Amino acid sequence: MGNKQVKYAVIVAGGAGVRMGGEVPKQFLPIGGLPVLMHTLQVFHAYDAELRLVLVLPESQFDYWKKLCGEYNFKVPHQLIQGGTSRFGSVKNGLNSIPDCENGLVAIHDGVRPFVSEEVIHESYRTAAKEGSAIAVIGLKDSIRQVDVNGSSQFKNRDEFRLVQTPQTFQLTKIKEAFLTEEKPYFTDDATVYENMGWDVQLILGNRENIKLTTPEDLSYATFLLTEKKRII
Repeated sequence: MGNKQVKYAVIVAGGAGVRMGGEVPKQFLPIGGLPVLMHTLQVFHAYDAELRLVLVLPESQFDYWKKLCGEYNFKVPHQLIQGGTSRFGSVKNGLNSIPDCENGLVAIHDGVRPFVSEEVIHESYRTAAKEGSAIAVIGLKDSIRQVDVNGSSQFKNRDEFRLVQTPQTFQLTKIKEAFLTEEKPYFTDDATVYENMGWDVQLILGNRENIKLTTPEDLSYATFLLTEKKRII
């Protein structure tokens, strides 16, 4: 492959959607006339049509996803990989499906974050190529307090904290090495797995619209964002 950096994206969508209150998993719910997951895949494909997309789903959802792809005539090329019993296991399965590539870069992204901007995707690959990792974060707007088990609380300076998003993008060889470890309770995202190796994570600025669709209110906001996007275009 020479010196060319091959770009991959592992899109993880293993949620059952229980907080949405319906039987259809949240990644398949329609917004703007298209299932959430298709919006997410389209953003990465629009950024780079040569990007190699890996979609990680529970095996029990494979047939339903293929049915949706037929119904919506969805043509974005992607590889379908079976998820694990946890997010860690699902990401690991996705990474293991990618051939070893010394110059490869991989973005790991939540399937239910369809509003990541192409600018953030671009910056994540650029920074990861240089620094080894790139974690999208945004600042806090609200005041925060730390609450202990007894209910007592203490003010914390919000300027010292960040909200973590995806994509979390890495040099492929390093993140694959990091995921060789056993899963640990404090692995809340891919950055913590990378950090477990003793490596520092590099933060980049995310985009505030890049919310994780979890509740019915989030779907209403997503519909609003799509309407505004179409209006601006």
